[in-house]
Order: sequence, then structure tokens, then C-alpha cells
Amino acid sequence: MTPPRERPPFSADERTQLLGWFEMQRAIIHMKCEGLSDDDAHRSLLPASPLMTMAGIVSHLRWTEQTWFEVLFLGRPADGPQFSEDPEDADMMAEGIPLAQLLADYDRQCRDSDEIIAAHSLDETGRHPDFTSARASLRWMLLHMTEETARHAGHMDIIRELLDGGKGYY
Repeated sequence: MTPPRERPPFSADERTQLLGWFEMQRAIIHMKCEGLSDDDAHRSLLPASPLMTMAGIVSHLRWTEQTWFEVLFLGRPADGPQFSEDPEDADMMAEGIPLAQLLADYDRQCRDSDEIIAAHSLDETGRHPDFTSARASLRWMLLHMTEETARHAGHMDIIRELLDGGKGYY
């Protein structure tokens, strides 16, 4: 089931607004995948960016959430395909993984990220000693992940329209 796409209240505290916009962008990722076949989800349409598929983007977003909230913020080990230098963009490699599984993995990671965000102050900074970006505050990381998710939602807009003509924001 696709999460609801609701804008945060016009007047609310900072955390409510930040999380509201983040949740909306995550929901748009799901919306862009509605009704898409596994074949289309894995279809590459961009010759210079063969991993930029709907499935590849969902996989990337899952691993990016894990990077920012678990690794950089909490200081957990830098595990996952996103830390692989060979092959490049390994976090976007989703061949053979059904879209439903990729979305379920993304949902699970989002829930894990939400628990981390809920348990910490927006002013708290990351803990990983090996990455300069870990010095960012949770607020900065949350804003960055909202931007990252929205940017890839835009990529999905274009890919989906090229795949089957599907378009729309709401």
C-alpha cells in the first residue's frame, strides 16, 4: 500500500515540518512505482546511466538512508554496497530483485531511520570517526535526505513517463 502523500501543516514546530516533507517525498517514491511491472522497474532507458532505473533508485535510496542515519549519524560500521568502490554505484544494482522486495526493504530502512530520528535532538551531530560528513547535525542530515529523495523522485517522474506515460504528483 502506498503511504499517504500529505504536506505538513503550514504552522507547526520544526521537527513536524521537516519530517512531514521528508515523509511526503518518501511517499512519492512509492507512488511512482504503483502498477509498475518488474520488467519495467528494471528497464534501463538512459544509455549513459544504465543503473538509473526505477528499481535502481529505490535500492539507492534504501542504502542512502542507511548511510546517513545508521553509519554517519550513529557511527555503525560502513557496511553495504554503497561503500564498494568496485563496482561503482553498487547500491543501484538491483537486477533480479523484485520491485516489491526493494520497496519492502526501503520501507524497513525508513522505519529504522525514523526510530533514530525520533530518539535524537536535531542539533546532535553524527558519530562516525572516519567520515567528515558525520560532523553534520541530524537536522542537516534530515534536510539533505529530503533533498536527495526529492531529487530522485524527479528522476522517477521522467523515467516513469518514458516507460509508460505515467505522470503526476498527487
